[in-house]
Amino acid sequence: MCSKLELKVPPPLVMLLLMGTVFLFDRLLPFQIFYIPTLTVTLSIMFVVLGAVISLSGVREFKRAQTTVNPLKPENSSSLVDSGIYQYTRNPMYLGFLLILISSVVYTQNPLGLVSALLFVTYMNRYQIEPEERALVKIFGDEFKLYAEQVNRWF
Repeated sequence: MCSKLELKVPPPLVMLLLMGTVFLFDRLLPFQIFYIPTLTVTLSIMFVVLGAVISLSGVREFKRAQTTVNPLKPENSSSLVDSGIYQYTRNPMYLGFLLILISSVVYTQNPLGLVSALLFVTYMNRYQIEPEERALVKIFGDEFKLYAEQVNRWF
């Protein structure tokens, strides 16, 4: 696979681009499973809020540990964060972005939008998370390997 994309595109931009595809799918091939406006909007907002809380919890733990939050420069990591939300997921910021992306699928009610969510996970694993993990192994060695064995990548 092409490694030119590794650590090049900021994850929030990946999420926003794929969110655009959710709305594009809905525009080109409209389809709704069910549509109860109040319920659909409420569920969508719940996914956004949950995603934001999870992502911001990850940012908060990085700030507490005084390490970089920049996903494009994992080699600048100064400490391995395994506290707070990082006890449950190795990538809470990306998990939060996925939930926010899924909120657009819930909002449009178009099942084709799930393709965008799958593409997000696939892209993030290959071009963001795997390169980050290689950098973390170089920096933290066995400490990171043990952490990775104990805590799942996504949830």
